[in-house]
Amino acid sequence: MLVGGAMLCAGAALAGQWGARDEPITPLPPAPAVAPAKRALGALLFRDPRLSQRQTVSCNSCHDVATSGASDRNFDIAQNGGTLRMNTLTVFNAALNYRFNWRGRRETFERFTAQVLDDPGLMGAANGGAVARLRRDPAMVARFRRVYGRPIDEAALVDALAAYQRSLVTPGARFDRWLAGDDRALSAQERRGYARFKALGCISCHQGVNIGGNLMQRHGVFHPIGAADPVLVRVPSLRNVAATAPYFHDGSAATLPDAVRAMGRAQLDLKLSPNEVDDIVAFLGTLTGTYQGKPVRPPVPSRRP
Repeated sequence: MLVGGAMLCAGAALAGQWGARDEPITPLPPAPAVAPAKRALGALLFRDPRLSQRQTVSCNSCHDVATSGASDRNFDIAQNGGTLRMNTLTVFNAALNYRFNWRGRRETFERFTAQVLDDPGLMGAANGGAVARLRRDPAMVARFRRVYGRPIDEAALVDALAAYQRSLVTPGARFDRWLAGDDRALSAQERRGYARFKALGCISCHQGVNIGGNLMQRHGVFHPIGAADPVLVRVPSLRNVAATAPYFHDGSAATLPDAVRAMGRAQLDLKLSPNEVDDIVAFLGTLTGTYQGKPVRPPVPSRRP
């Protein structure tokens, strides 16, 4: 519908306990297996400001994995001090999207990561600048050699970052438990919200394992919503959506109820009643998963630019 507890093994294990439901949304799979040394290297790099041209920001500056995998700003700050052109999408579960970023211009994590590193408006580390800085660090050189068996190069840098980001999966959502057959996982209002979500047509764009992320769509079909550019956006995932305000490609919806109301009007030509909004928001709250055993949570409030 939106454009803008303990870790569980989703899918097969849960289905075996309760019996899976036939729904247009499917539970998250477990995170892919990644060699521990490579994942640890990728995690270090994700937080390393030396990957940015001015060494002022890291990937984690905008994609805070201690909270929502994003930030609470309408537009994050680039390494050059300017603001980014569009709202930051969460990195959690991003590997399950069929394309990356709002414009959907990259089809693999490797290509997307390389583009982010090179883009002067993002990390600005083109022409091997990040690699050169890392090569001056003996400890980092030794880490790369243990993982890749060779000196640091751009291909290994991109590979380590991509492998780490693929591991950022957040299973354990109550909705996944309900999908697997646990009738106790959702309240009556949450189940009603899901029924409304399907009946109103939100499910036509937000379905599949990532509840979105698998097609491009025009925004503002019936009424304008957010900035006019770009006309087509890659539909974002709704997983952890209760923790990822603000919403839309321009961050123009400050709260989840605001976003639900706006989407009902813009995409469905409907003025949703307060009860409809409340029910759908309640359902969306069941899509929050866990990372490292803790529920995904909103970032600490900051001053939004």
